[in-house]
Amino acid sequence: MAVVASNGDERLVRSKQRVVDHGEVFTPEWIVDAMLNLVKAETERIDSRFLEPACGSGNFIVQVLRRKLAAVEIKYGRSEFEKRHYALLGLMCIYGIELLPDNIAECRDNMLDVFTEYLGLKESDDFYRAGAFVLSQNIVHGDALTLLTGDGQPITFAEWGYLGKGKFQRRDFRFDTLTQSAAFSEEGTLFADLGMHEIFVPVKSSPVMSVSDLAALNGNNEIEMAPKDVT
Repeated sequence: MAVVASNGDERLVRSKQRVVDHGEVFTPEWIVDAMLNLVKAETERIDSRFLEPACGSGNFIVQVLRRKLAAVEIKYGRSEFEKRHYALLGLMCIYGIELLPDNIAECRDNMLDVFTEYLGLKESDDFYRAGAFVLSQNIVHGDALTLLTGDGQPITFAEWGYLGKGKFQRRDFRFDTLTQSAAFSEEGTLFADLGMHEIFVPVKSSPVMSVSDLAALNGNNEIEMAPKDVT
């Protein structure tokens, strides 16, 4: 989030040196709200997916999460079971890429704080630990220009889906493949006649998981997943 000065005002930079080195300037809250209002209906749809390719400490995606949770409350607020699971789905549908490690940590913390406050969670709760695991997968340390992680590997994102009755599924896709969707569909190209299901094949798929399964993975970013059979 934007740094708050001692007088309560927003500071839009951490330091002049970080601006020089990385072009880091935070977006003020009023601009965030105005921009999100341009796609208001999507920000209020629980399963719409948002990616912020330079997410910083989360100015944009934290506000997206707040709007999704407000939608959860309206639609599922009377059922604690559905409220919790759809709140987690809302969190699962938000993604970020960030170059600076300290921003990554702060962004994940800010997102988890909003999620935790909404559901009234403790750190020992399965939903808290499941949310922390999801954020470790969805908020990626990397470079959106090179499409590589901080350690030089291709960026992959988990596509989460809620199957109902407390069960979730996960499929992983390479970001560089997803960014080529427009080129694949251009008339006259080699792939023009292919359907999206033929182009966007997950690099990995996981078994169906419950919240407790996800919670158990927190602190271990290596999830055992079965390679997708594409033969």
